Amino acid sequence: MPVRIVQVDAFTSKPYAGNPAAVCVLQAAAEDVWMRNVASEMNLSETAFLHREHDGYRLRWFTPAVEVDLCGHATLASAHVLWADGHLPPDEAAVFYTRSGKLTCIQNNGWIEMDFPAKVCERAEPPKQLAEALGAPMRWIGRNQFDYLVELADEDAVRELKPNHQLLGQLPVRGVIVCARSHAYDFISRFFAPGSGIDEDPVTGSAHCALAPYWADHLGKAEMTAYQASPRGGIVKVRVEGDRVKLSGQAVTILIGELLA
Repeated sequence: MPVRIVQVDAFTSKPYAGNPAAVCVLQAAAEDVWMRNVASEMNLSETAFLHREHDGYRLRWFTPAVEVDLCGHATLASAHVLWADGHLPPDEAAVFYTRSGKLTCIQNNGWIEMDFPAKVCERAEPPKQLAEALGAPMRWIGRNQFDYLVELADEDAVRELKPNHQLLGQLPVRGVIVCARSHAYDFISRFFAPGSGIDEDPVTGSAHCALAPYWADHLGKAEMTAYQASPRGGIVKVRVEGDRVKLSGQAVTILIGELLA
């Protein structure tokens, strides 16, 4: 029986920008091997699979190479599909049960707001190959359970960075977040995860679970607007509330199809 699959550009209001994710809303749980094969076939940074569970949906995320514990843009895309395809009424929250616990999304004036756990980074001694891989002076280095977070000198350093992906892929983390203060936004960032099968992720919601508390501390404010400066680019609004981070973005459906196998 064919399975409907929807491709969504997340953290953008226009097609062919932001971060693309594929979404499959299933009737029941699927086999891991099938989900891995679909994610590999789609070859996007993330493919999301969800099915009804309790008062919400069980949600899992796969890169072309691995299953991940937390993904912002594919959660945003999943909530968008639930509302756009009529699985949920517009005023009902999208509730997801995931490897990172319960996540909730609501619609708010044309934006989708996600309630995620904060992933605070603690100052860390970087491995030698991190500096070698980035090839840029590092102002601050931290680490949480997923990633290294590196503050660079300024916005230009982030935009112009050309890291060695082979070296980054050898680090014992999901990925590396680089960031700096910005003129047009509160801060900008980029995210590299070659070890997870993605050299550079276009817009990474989960990275902002670390970026938001870091910059809230440095800028002295809880609500900020961020820009991820990948070639596709995307805007993420963030608000820190205790040990939670509210991430807001927009989304656009660009493709609807059927999986025949």
